[in-house]
Amino acid sequence: MSSSRDIRRRIKSIGNTSKITKAMELVAAAKMRKAVKAVLETRAYARTAWQIIKELAATTDPALHPLLQTRKKIKKLGIILITSNRGLCGGFNREIIDQVALYIQNHKKQDVEVKAEVLLMGKKGRDIMFRHGHEIAAEFAKLDVTTHVSEVTPMAKMAMTDYIAGKYDKVAIAYTDYISAINQKPRIMQLLPLDYEDEMLGQVGGARPEAKQKESWEYLFEPSPDVVLEQMIEKLIELQVYQALLESNASEHSARMLAMRNANDSAQELIEDLTLSYNQTRQASITQEIAEISAGRAALE
Repeated sequence: MSSSRDIRRRIKSIGNTSKITKAMELVAAAKMRKAVKAVLETRAYARTAWQIIKELAATTDPALHPLLQTRKKIKKLGIILITSNRGLCGGFNREIIDQVALYIQNHKKQDVEVKAEVLLMGKKGRDIMFRHGHEIAAEFAKLDVTTHVSEVTPMAKMAMTDYIAGKYDKVAIAYTDYISAINQKPRIMQLLPLDYEDEMLGQVGGARPEAKQKESWEYLFEPSPDVVLEQMIEKLIELQVYQALLESNASEHSARMLAMRNANDSAQELIEDLTLSYNQTRQASITQEIAEISAGRAALE
C-alpha cells in the first residue's frame, strides 16, 4: 500500500493536470464558438452553390468546360484530407483517416489497379498517412483560424488542374462534418467528376436529403458559356473545399473541448478516489499508533 506522502504527491500532480485540461477546455470552447459561427454563416450559401453546379453538370454540354467531363474508368484517385495540426482531440483524426483508408480499399475492391494520392492539410494527417505508407502528393499549411476562401485556393487549384490534366480520374475531399458540439461525423465528398444523381455528395454540413425526381433547367449564359463557366465552376468548387475546412475546424475544436472535459472529469474522479485512499491510510496509521501506545502503556503497568 502506498504511503500517505505518496498519495498526497499523486493528488497534487493530478490536480495540476486537471488545471491544465480545464484551461485547454475553455480555450477550445472559445475557438469552437468562433468556428461554429463561421460555419453557420456560409453553410446555406455553400449548399445552394453546390446544387447549382451539379445542375449545371447535368444540363450543360460537357465540351464547354473540362471540369464537366467525366472519366469512363477510375484509375487514380485524388483525395483532399483535412485533419488537425495538434492532438488532444479524441478520435477526431483517427476517424477521418480510417474513412479515407476504407474509401481507398472499396475502390481497390472494384479494381485492384486503382491508385490513390492524398493532398494533405493538417500535420496530424501527414504523420499518420506517412506511417501507413499512403502516397502523399502535396501538403498545404493549415492555419489555426480560417478567415477567407483564398486560404484553400492553392490546394483546390492543384486538385482541379490535375483532374483536367488527367492525373486524377476522381477527386474527393475527406473532412469532418460539424453536427453539434458533441457530435461530429467524418465524411468523404466527391468533388470531381460532378454527379447530379448522387444526392448525398456535396451536402456539406447537411443531412442526406430525400430522394426527389430530377428537374430539368435551362441556363442562359452571358456573355458566353465559356466565360461564365470558367469563372463560376472553379470558384464554386473552391467554395466547397473552404466550407469543408470550416466544418472540420468547428469539429476539431468541439472534439478537443469534449476530450479535455472528459479528461478533467476523470482527473476529478481520480482525485476523489485518491483522497479516500489517503484518508483510509491516514486513519489506519493513526489507529496503529494508538494501538502501539496502548500496548506500551499496558506493558509498563
